[in-house]
Amino acid sequence: MSLFLYYALPALGSYAMLSIFFLRRPHLLHTPRAPNFRIRLGAHRGDPKPQGPTPVPPTGSGELLENTMEAMENSMAQHSDLLELDCQLTRDRVVVVSHDENLCRQSGLNRDVSSLDFEDLPLYKEELEVYFSPGHFAHGTDRRMVRLEDLFQRFPRTPMSVEIKGKNEELIREIAGLVRRFDRNEITIWASEKSSVMKKCKAAVSSSSPPPASIPFLL
Repeated sequence: MSLFLYYALPALGSYAMLSIFFLRRPHLLHTPRAPNFRIRLGAHRGDPKPQGPTPVPPTGSGELLENTMEAMENSMAQHSDLLELDCQLTRDRVVVVSHDENLCRQSGLNRDVSSLDFEDLPLYKEELEVYFSPGHFAHGTDRRMVRLEDLFQRFPRTPMSVEIKGKNEELIREIAGLVRRFDRNEITIWASEKSSVMKKCKAAVSSSSPPPASIPFLL
């Protein structure tokens, strides 16, 4: 037994020390992969806000009606690096940018996005309470809901985070098709609150031909 400990303990000790050493210095074993893009200022629903561990007051939050083209244009004018979007699917299979499935909060119409064709979607309210700032209201001249396709066309090389609302597989397939069509695989982040939905997103992306080299996902 003493002979076993004589050889085993130093080996285990060396293994532990090397593990800790490389855990703190992974770049010695793996070449760090350069990110496709860096995010310093992200625009959530078209409202720019700084990204990173240091808390900084958001800039432009609630300036314009959320998720409109006017809000997106404003965020880009403030040099946003990323557009954070929530997506829904209309009855005629158009992917629109909308946080809510039900339109009551945004427009006053108690209907779901999925129950209407794109051309029948209502305008946003003239005054809309900022979702994360009760009592604060946003205004804007642009009150139209925007298609994801319109944003891909308007900002072709701007990174975007696309959050999948619900478990709509058809929505996932439509977004995957748009991402491939506009060659945005490496600058589109897929996001969802549910791991089961993320698995469906990965499956939709991997079915592309040829498969993309790198796709960012966010749970």
